[in-house]
Amino acid sequence: MKKLLQINPVIRTSTSTGRIMQEIGSMAVKRGWESHIAYSRGRDGIKESRSHIIPVGSGIDVISHALQTRLLDRHGLASRTATRDFINKVQSLSPDIIHIHNIHGYFLNYRLLFEFLALTDIPVVWTIHDCWLFTGHCYHYTFAGCDRWQSGCHHCPQKHKFPATYGIDRSRRNYADKLKAFTSVPPGRMTLVTVSQWLRGEIQRSFLRDYPVEVIRNGVDTGIFRPQTDSRTSSPISDTAHKKIVLGVAGIWSREKGLDDFISLASVLPADYRIVLAGIDKTTARRLPAAITALPRTADTAALSALYSAATVFVNPTYQDNYPTVNLEAMACGTPVVTYRTGGSTESITPATGASVEPGDINGLAEAIIRFAEADPAATCSACRSHALASFDKDLCYGHYFDLYNRVLTHH
Repeated sequence: MKKLLQINPVIRTSTSTGRIMQEIGSMAVKRGWESHIAYSRGRDGIKESRSHIIPVGSGIDVISHALQTRLLDRHGLASRTATRDFINKVQSLSPDIIHIHNIHGYFLNYRLLFEFLALTDIPVVWTIHDCWLFTGHCYHYTFAGCDRWQSGCHHCPQKHKFPATYGIDRSRRNYADKLKAFTSVPPGRMTLVTVSQWLRGEIQRSFLRDYPVEVIRNGVDTGIFRPQTDSRTSSPISDTAHKKIVLGVAGIWSREKGLDDFISLASVLPADYRIVLAGIDKTTARRLPAAITALPRTADTAALSALYSAATVFVNPTYQDNYPTVNLEAMACGTPVVTYRTGGSTESITPATGASVEPGDINGLAEAIIRFAEADPAATCSACRSHALASFDKDLCYGHYFDLYNRVLTHH
């Protein structure tokens, strides 16, 4: 029986990477593989899973790692004991494939991990969900307009962004440390996977350019995320029965996610439109105008599906993103998407299922929203649903990983 080991800081299905890892693990079990998942015990405790779980470290490890990150800008270079213990478990397990998702997240020491990976003979697949692994600090640089990662980071303009540091700027050294660690595994034994063509292009301009890169899209559970005809009356926005609903969803709202743009949009849209933002905390809710309905974050995917279905148009005015899952979830529920032309956010839409405008173009957003709101809703819903089933159903998307695993093992 083949053994798959996946690594990610979180295992919770309320997070996109946690859900992806769990769904790949479930598919592995269905295909007769032995599936193992390693994650941060300090972040998620002990969770249920169809895979065998390998909790790494403890809450104290996470706190210590966070302190070293905040004070010394050493994210990914703490947790030495936890990482050595984890490596011992990997050696005992002897997996056929090691599939990394994220290793930033206050739980592993990437230098120690890659010293082990460079010496072992186990093939590595690394899904790149953001840009942290090839920068000296940040997980995304588009909003800051920074291109130092192409030649060597220094004087980081985003040192206070995740993983935030308020002490020294170690971006130059971090860049060199990552380059040495992540290129220590021979290109013939590590395959990189990006979730968008845009991110693949960025990788090919980074110090990882010599590694094979494949694009495998994120998928969604189209059985959960599906059109629901009674969604308006059963959702938290039942009092908006006569309004056209413009929905936005985010885990954490910020300028980069387009929060200020939604506030501007509220004064541009006609009176019979209502903006609804999900994932809003109490502090953020207080600064929103009365024209915007604020809903708290929910981990209930059924409730989220009802919310997407109730919306007239889903809007994602993100300034930096790789391949946002919220776009996929909305279309799977039959709702068209309007987004900014940034990163890979436009790659999931077609002319029949969405539109894109230049970042910051509020009037362009409003025009695209109104155009879809005035179109035939049944035709739009059908187009979105058909596109979702054909392009990003989770079984279809994650099946490509097993094609990759088998190719890697055949040539190993």
